[in-house]
This record gives sequence, structure tokens and C-alpha cells, in this order.
Amino acid sequence: MKWLSNKGQALIEYVLIVSLITVVAISIVKIFGGYLKDAITKSSCSLVDKVYIEGSSPGDGRCGTENDFWTE
Repeated sequence: MKWLSNKGQALIEYVLIVSLITVVAISIVKIFGGYLKDAITKSSCSLVDKVYIEGSSPGDGRCGTENDFWTE
């Protein structure tokens, strides 16, 4: 039954590696998610001929008209 314990050890190692990768990926999205959202918003604003209005924090930006930009 020695082969059974080696398989169990390999499975645990794979689960730990996948868990670590998942935690790192979630952390990266949490940290840089707002910046990514702003980049996508900037691109979409130019596609619809609007002006990008920067928000107070990353991820709060939005599209608006020239009038919206100057009144804030």
C-alpha cells in the first residue's frame, strides 16, 4: 500500500499549489481591479465620443460630456 500514500501526498501538494495561485490571483485583481476598470472605461469613452471624467479613487471614473467635466 506504499503507492497509495505517495498519491495522497502528490494530491495534497497539487491542492496547495492551486490554492496559492488562487489567493495570489484574487489579491492581484483586488489591488489592480480599479485601474483595469478605469482603462476599460477610458477606451469606451473614446469609442462613444465622450470625455473620461476621473473619479475620486481608482475604478470610479466615468464617461461624460464636456459640460459634465467642467461643472465638477
